[in-house]
Amino acid sequence: MSANQTDTKTAEDKRAWGALWALVIGFFMILVDSTIVSTAMPAIMNGLDTDINGVIWVNSAYLLAFAVPLLITGRLGDRFGPRTIYLIGLVVFTLSSLWCGLSGDISTLIIARVVQGLGASMMSPQTMTFITRMFPYARRGAAMGVWGAVAGIATLVGPILGGVFVDTLGWEWIFFVNVPVGVLAIWRVLVKVPELERHSHSFDWLGVGLSASAMFALVFGIQEGNGHDWGPFIGPIGSWHLIIGGVVLLGLFIWWQAATRAEPLVPLGLFKDKNFSLANIAIAFMGLSITAMSFPMILYLQSVRGLTPTLSALMLAPMAVVAGVLAPVIGKSVGKIEAKYFAVPGFFLFGAAITAYGLILRADTPFWVLLLPPVFMGLGSAMIWPSVSLTATRDLGQANAGAGSGVYNTTRQVGAVLGSALIALMMESRIAVESEKVVASMAAGASGAPAGVGAEPGSGAQVPEFLHQAFSLALGQALLLPGIVAMAAALVALMFRKGAHAAAK
Repeated sequence: MSANQTDTKTAEDKRAWGALWALVIGFFMILVDSTIVSTAMPAIMNGLDTDINGVIWVNSAYLLAFAVPLLITGRLGDRFGPRTIYLIGLVVFTLSSLWCGLSGDISTLIIARVVQGLGASMMSPQTMTFITRMFPYARRGAAMGVWGAVAGIATLVGPILGGVFVDTLGWEWIFFVNVPVGVLAIWRVLVKVPELERHSHSFDWLGVGLSASAMFALVFGIQEGNGHDWGPFIGPIGSWHLIIGGVVLLGLFIWWQAATRAEPLVPLGLFKDKNFSLANIAIAFMGLSITAMSFPMILYLQSVRGLTPTLSALMLAPMAVVAGVLAPVIGKSVGKIEAKYFAVPGFFLFGAAITAYGLILRADTPFWVLLLPPVFMGLGSAMIWPSVSLTATRDLGQANAGAGSGVYNTTRQVGAVLGSALIALMMESRIAVESEKVVASMAAGASGAPAGVGAEPGSGAQVPEFLHQAFSLALGQALLLPGIVAMAAALVALMFRKGAHAAAK
């Protein structure tokens, strides 16, 4: 290689890394907002005079608005340029964050969170598109390691930041903090991120409508069905009707993508790549597990052990620290070693550590014991994010980068929404069963349920002492769901194969 070629390669690497670091500022911010509300829910309830159902929608609205448009926004990046779409999304996200903090009632806050989610959905796919298009395969693993570290740390750090702001400045600051960060991110993108070649795609408007309608019906039906105990109706429409309708619309969307003579929104040929298909399944399981695990842990630490929001979130800090330190290191090796050699043990460690955490939950479990499983969760997480992300995007062509990253991010986010709904259902059902056992064992002559039995889980109320053990067991049982799902993902990752680039070496 000549000196000129070496200098050109070095300049291209510097340019690519500068762009990536500028992009991950905003990417980190939007993922933090997926989890930061969890530790602030009691404070929001008190501040805006709402109930638990109202405050749950603060998080659900963001997840819904984030998940539904992802297929579309990935394609928009191809059509109008990923830098342009990313910047528009970043401006929308930053302004809506200010709106969230200034909200004076729960309805306004929910609407602002919807707009915030829309901004996030425009940003998320563009980050992976830039990695795929700016980094050659040999150095893409390291870039994916940084992306994976940011994704992993953000979803874990969110509750910690939420606890700190709630305990010091007030719940509004979990949103206000995005404003200066957003301004910084806008400046760095304008300075460091280049315009990439645009691909002159036609736009499948019918596909847009079908995919958005299907996603909305599925996610909304699951969220509302859980909130209404899967009752027969949500207003005039039943939750099961919405879910079934979403499945039908999804089937129509897939049929249309195969039948249309115009360029489809999602090239179904992407799924001929076995790695792409398997990576999407694996990342959905990861999204479900990492979202579902935090709710029982935080509820146990606050409502049973009496910790403040900050201290309860800090109990999970080892996970974020280990993941943040190791993910970039592991990412550098993913491009040289088969991804499944990281993904399989990573998923197994992550799932086994969550399961172990659930099995040791008792009313008097020593705190130092509770700090051990998060270390292994962080190690597993660090191995998962870069290996699965690289597997998904490794063999995508330049023209399919936006569509592929849109599908991948959509899959991860849908997994997160499902995890949120399913863990709530698990917690409610197991708490009810374990609490009934305690009440049934009380003296037969008791005139009524002991004081505090009716305290609503997750409302911020301290659980009565005589129910501590029952709540601990119930929340531990709920954690078996994300633990088992993560270990099941190890079986999926076991089927990863060498991609075309790796096999050519």
